[in-house]
Amino acid sequence: MRLWKYHHFKWKDYEVIWIARNSETLEEMVVYRALYKSDEFGENALRVRSKKMFEENTVVDWKEVARFKYVWDE
Repeated sequence: MRLWKYHHFKWKDYEVIWIARNSETLEEMVVYRALYKSDEFGENALRVRSKKMFEENTVVDWKEVARFKYVWDE
């Protein structure tokens, strides 16, 4: 897992800022920041998701794609 910019399959960009652990289960969690303004959460909102879910694939238009794709630019 690299700390940098990721592109979500729903066309939004995020910045992974850290890997943390759930204090109860010790599951690895990805702490990431939205790189856009959301009406619901505001600008640059922090989010958390299990590392397992962050790295998994999903199906879009009958095609398997990465939920979050690492972006190597800028």
